[in-house]
Amino acid sequence: MATRPGVKPARPWFASGPTAKRPGWSSQALPHDLLGRGIRAPETVERFAYGLRLTKAVLEIPEDWVLAYLPGSDTGAVEAAMWNMLGQRPVQVVAFENFGKQWASDARDHLKLDGLEILDAPWGELPDLARVDPKKDLVFPWNGTTSGVRVPNADFISMDREGIVICDATSAAFAMPIDYGPLDVVTFSFQKALGGEAGIGVAALSPRAVERLDSYEPPRPVPKVLRLRDGTGFDRALATGTMINTFSVWTLEDWIDALEWAQRIGGLAELIRRTDANADALADWVGRTVWVEYLAEDAAIRSTTSVCLKIVDPRVTVLDDAGRQAFVKRMKALLEDEGAAFDVESHRNAPAGLRLWCGCTVETEDVVAATPWLDWAFETAIAGV
Repeated sequence: MATRPGVKPARPWFASGPTAKRPGWSSQALPHDLLGRGIRAPETVERFAYGLRLTKAVLEIPEDWVLAYLPGSDTGAVEAAMWNMLGQRPVQVVAFENFGKQWASDARDHLKLDGLEILDAPWGELPDLARVDPKKDLVFPWNGTTSGVRVPNADFISMDREGIVICDATSAAFAMPIDYGPLDVVTFSFQKALGGEAGIGVAALSPRAVERLDSYEPPRPVPKVLRLRDGTGFDRALATGTMINTFSVWTLEDWIDALEWAQRIGGLAELIRRTDANADALADWVGRTVWVEYLAEDAAIRSTTSVCLKIVDPRVTVLDDAGRQAFVKRMKALLEDEGAAFDVESHRNAPAGLRLWCGCTVETEDVVAATPWLDWAFETAIAGV
């Protein structure tokens, strides 16, 4: 019989989206005065604009970039960029995890882009980034939320590129250094690194991205909720707090609360430090644990936020896919019944394993406290195999 640990994480939330709320969060701390107001009211528009200014400041986005809110979280932001901007020149999509594969599928099957090239790789690996062509538009995830793999830097993108670069950064923003120099569109959602409520995404647009919107009209109808252009080019009202459709004021207040917390504790540098400390604490446990390894074997491309682990004990690896999935579900049930760790299973489309969010809203002591419970859940579950 496995020994049940004596200490549990104070905040046992390790889901990769929505992620844990900031330490000390309370719904009662959110302002209520604009709830029930129209989203076109001047006070509401200004509050949304303040959220954009604060987002830009915390992320240290270049001054000449503009930001816009999009419905549909990061998914909506990426789709908006693709539907409005792609088709002028050949496109490459980097697909090394679930969402990159979705962008590739959309480009091929829905946008039906001519000259499309998909650069893919198995789970836990990156494709050959030397194949990225500066003459082509590029879509890629900075961090693979479902694979635990990230690009180590942006050096594979030419500063003399002719194409535009769309970067899905939803599980990297606020947690990893991002080089904006080679990028043109950077997308993320409220629900990832700062633990905001779901449903709203952000697209940060470089001057080159705005120029593409101004000069290129896509040869396809674009749904209203994805429309970045008006009759003449980029809809500049979107950069001033105006919304495409009705957004939740409560969700926006929650986002501002997270951003103001980030500023209070030291800004982007402190958010990255906290993330790295969490990832290091989990790495210490992985290093001394024989039954688990990283899905990303190369440490240089290993995520520090959505840390994905594979179970390597022969009693589990010998099982078929359904058996491995059932084993992970058993571990998950044990952990959640004890209130020791929630939502630590891998993404439904990824190989069976564990995934723990180690972003900046998680406390390092909670990562440390969770690891004995992972051992306990494994030992308890393996006894039934």
